[in-house]
Amino acid sequence: MEQGLPLRCLLAPHQVRNVPWDSEMENPPEIVVGTILDQQAVFRAVTGVHTIIHLESAMWWGRQRDLERVEIAGTRNLITQARAARVGRLVTVSHLGAASSSAYLLHRIKGQQEEIIRASGLAYTIIRSGIVFGEDDAFINNMAMMMSTNPIFFLMPGMGEVSIHPIYIDDLVRAIQISLERISTVDRVLEIGGPEYTTERDMLQTIMRVTGMGRLVIAMPPYIMRFLSRVYNRIFPRSFVTPHWLDILATNRTTQLGNTFDYFGFQPRRFEDTLLTYMPQERYFLRALRFAFRRRPRRI
Repeated sequence: MEQGLPLRCLLAPHQVRNVPWDSEMENPPEIVVGTILDQQAVFRAVTGVHTIIHLESAMWWGRQRDLERVEIAGTRNLITQARAARVGRLVTVSHLGAASSSAYLLHRIKGQQEEIIRASGLAYTIIRSGIVFGEDDAFINNMAMMMSTNPIFFLMPGMGEVSIHPIYIDDLVRAIQISLERISTVDRVLEIGGPEYTTERDMLQTIMRVTGMGRLVIAMPPYIMRFLSRVYNRIFPRSFVTPHWLDILATNRTTQLGNTFDYFGFQPRRFEDTLLTYMPQERYFLRALRFAFRRRPRRI
């Protein structure tokens, strides 16, 4: 919008009411109402388009069925309609560790999605990012919400030794924007993360330090955490911890520290410095109540 580029967004009906821009703003995107599984809506959305930025995902929904339908069936439908409309290029965001042979469902599905895109016949750019954090993320914020509901301890999956490579949402958006202009990013799988690695335990300590919510961290076997997640899902409409959330913490997910600068020419922001700009002001207990009793995302 800032660059004056013509934009079009495919949004589900319930998303249309929550767009982050004002319709009276300069150069507002055109909106097509529908889902990624709706063939007619997708064809309308991609007709006349040069580049698709594919960001639809079900990774935080907590259901394998939704993950398979959105990531696999939805991507196949998008590619079919894009080829029919003679779209030039597809840009999408994947995960560090994505592989069709992975033992973890989330990364296996993401790996299968990447294979579908690479075999599509379209020019593509696949950006594998570290875990993305920001003011409305469903990972760092969920940790803070869990801490706010228990003033004594926090259950940590595993021993906390897993290495994570977080990247701030604005830096990921900037990378996507720059990829549209760089021919060197076409037909490539690019792995990026923030300027530092952190372990699961260090991440928890940082969140507690920034929010002022000191808690006793108790290491818990991942299989018990998965069981507790299923129990929690039966009690509340939504769970703070989903199976896909635990997949991210199952093994190390990192890439080279200088990749973001090498590929896109800028230095991403540091983890703790960025959290300090918004987390201390957030009321996580009230946010946790709204989250736990809010309906799940609608089925596609």
